[in-house]
Amino acid sequence: MFLYIFGLVVFYYVYRWFRELKRVPNKSEKYVYITGCDTGFGNLLAKHLDTLGFCVIAGCYTEKGEDELKKACSSRLCTVQLDVTDNESIKKATDAIKALVGDRGLWAVVNNAGVSIPSAPNDWLVIEDFKHMINVNLLGVIAVTLSVLPLIKKAKGRVVNIASVFGRVSPVGGPYCISKYGVEAFNDSLRMNMAPFGVKVLCIEPGFFKTSVTDINLIQSNIKKLWDRLPQDVRDDYGSDYMDRVKVMMKQMFVKMLDGDLMKVVSCMEHAISAVHPRSRYSAGWDAKFFWLPLSYMPSCIADVLLLKDVIKPKVSIL
Repeated sequence: MFLYIFGLVVFYYVYRWFRELKRVPNKSEKYVYITGCDTGFGNLLAKHLDTLGFCVIAGCYTEKGEDELKKACSSRLCTVQLDVTDNESIKKATDAIKALVGDRGLWAVVNNAGVSIPSAPNDWLVIEDFKHMINVNLLGVIAVTLSVLPLIKKAKGRVVNIASVFGRVSPVGGPYCISKYGVEAFNDSLRMNMAPFGVKVLCIEPGFFKTSVTDINLIQSNIKKLWDRLPQDVRDDYGSDYMDRVKVMMKQMFVKMLDGDLMKVVSCMEHAISAVHPRSRYSAGWDAKFFWLPLSYMPSCIADVLLLKDVIKPKVSIL
């Protein structure tokens, strides 16, 4: 019986591998709109799709990002200045895209723009800390998608949303996990809504990768600012050495967990855009596949034990 089950599993994965090899034709006629192209995954994806022959529309937050990307790519690539939290900026970008794509429509939008700070225990934060990140990571995704959805429907194209393993498990405080859980929910509901129109909605769930979002210096600087503004009674609860212990833990964790091969994520993005039969979800990175994803299916009592085992505990902790 075991051999039959094993054989079926092998057959399924071999069949899926062959099925997913086929790519869409006429790439030079397909426009792909990517947000957050100044650095990281978005920047690499824009360059990669450009080499594959797609017409890339790269949304950059800064003029510097636009200039550097144009120098590195072919004349097919064009850029738009984009702040995903600014409705006027989104509208200007959408108007420019409409003029570019014409009656062909937009083949794909990749919602890549995101931020990771402020992140800290929830009792360190105020509501304004939550609003900014949710505006970028969640409302920005929704606003950009809705702005170009008619163009996507016209092309029977793709919406690719970059979520995170932290859209499945929530081991840290602050708005990051909340925003990514929201992206997952928006992705799932949109996938069902758009299926009758022939539009595919795909989700990428990366693990820990070495990008500006996981810049240890930036994260530590942010945590220090949040610590310095805390009332004394909250700092007393955590202990005067709490920040020192957090810094040591972060250095150890980031050395072990951060994957420098960003192409693992970019390859998933490219497949979601160009495969005739893309997957609904992509787990990018070995930590995503073998730790975070299985953890998300475990009972909460087991997941909590595993996550709390190595966490830096406050001075007053009863655990």
